[in-house]
Amino acid sequence: MSVVVPRTLTDALSAMAANPSALLLQGGTDLMVEINFNHRKPVDVIALRRVAELRAVKIDGKTISIGAGLPYQEMETGQIAQLVPALGQAARTVGSPQIRAAGSLGGNLGTCSPAGDGLPVLSALDAMINLRSASASRAVSIHEFMVGVKRNAKMPDEIIVSATMPIVRGWQGYAKVGVRNAMVISVASCCLVVDRAAGTVAVALGAVGPTVIRCRQAEQWLATKVDLKQTATIDAKLAAEFGQRVATEARPIDDHRSTADYRRHAVAKLSGRLLQRSGAQ
Repeated sequence: MSVVVPRTLTDALSAMAANPSALLLQGGTDLMVEINFNHRKPVDVIALRRVAELRAVKIDGKTISIGAGLPYQEMETGQIAQLVPALGQAARTVGSPQIRAAGSLGGNLGTCSPAGDGLPVLSALDAMINLRSASASRAVSIHEFMVGVKRNAKMPDEIIVSATMPIVRGWQGYAKVGVRNAMVISVASCCLVVDRAAGTVAVALGAVGPTVIRCRQAEQWLATKVDLKQTATIDAKLAAEFGQRVATEARPIDDHRSTADYRRHAVAKLSGRLLQRSGAQ
């Protein structure tokens, strides 16, 4: 097996152009599991861990761009957690400290599992995914980037460089359910973002469909019931109805980790609780 270890983004892109079939390795938290179970047998690997440009964070006052290689460990606290609280909360739920020191948004996007903890946050914030090849660059909406179970819109010669999302004035939160309290893959997850300036709410669900689901109908319904530009106490009845409307937009399945019925129940409760928290802050 050949392994290329570029130190600059330019070198990484050149390596991809020369060998588009090579596997990209960022933190390896997903790929190494597949290799250990003989699900993947790579011949050529391009390791991106030493490309500093992929760990950059850029803030311009209105948006924040987070490098695809920045570890979750660096999103748990500090400026990123302050500007994008839901991402900080999601980062804290990812695996063990060792996994958070290696795993990244780029890995979540590359694997594109609907259970990826960072993806509902990106969906709720309408993030743009920035891609580069040796000859071009482009930005793709997160909603167009995720095309199916572990399938994305990245071209073979492209590298995921970063994700750009707005800095929202309002409230945001992330919650998930698993078979235990830590180091667990999501059985169901939910991110809720209230934009006070725009008077809108966004809800995204993970692990309850072939890809992350935005609950557009529930969002529109809530906007007719609550003045989202104001902080107001959300009563339990409204939160429960909102949760049920969110659950109807989920498309879960029965599998070895849970049943479809439980997943619907879980996202109804998660979204309702997040909505009530948003009204308290």
